[in-house]
Amino acid sequence: MTENFLRRAHTSDLTAADLRAARALLDEAFDGDFSDQDWDHGLGGVHALVHDGAGTLLAHGSVVQRRILHNGRSLRVGYVEAVAVRPGLRRQGLGGQVMGALERVIDKAYAMGALSASDEGERLYLARGWQRWKGRVGTLGPAGALHLPDEDPPLLWGAGLDPAHELLIDWRDGDVF
Repeated sequence: MTENFLRRAHTSDLTAADLRAARALLDEAFDGDFSDQDWDHGLGGVHALVHDGAGTLLAHGSVVQRRILHNGRSLRVGYVEAVAVRPGLRRQGLGGQVMGALERVIDKAYAMGALSASDEGERLYLARGWQRWKGRVGTLGPAGALHLPDEDPPLLWGAGLDPAHELLIDWRDGDVF
């Protein structure tokens, strides 16, 4: 049995082959439901990649910088994107390896972490100590603050924010969270 290895690298340090492998893994893991905008959201930050001894990519995730406005403050947030484990290898600790690497980045470089979880992935994050946001959410978009009452609340890492005050995340094309 070959040993897996974890690598962290900024998008700018990944090769075209690394990026193709990550995108292919995400397409496979999300059964074709991973859009070009979803892919774009995961670029420009730090990636955690788990490979087997033969160099095959088994798991991926990234953390990118975003801004959250809360209670009169603008917080620099490490936003977790594009987390996936190769189908058939789930529930073997690979997602935990990826998240451990990304959480270390968040702890050292950001005021807090945030992510939007799939139903399947949420168990992993909650088990690692991520917390569901209990307050209202919205975005600060081109036309100002937009409240999103139907949006699933994000999961937060190391936040300690007051849910009596709305959480407004920066605007982006595609899914805001």
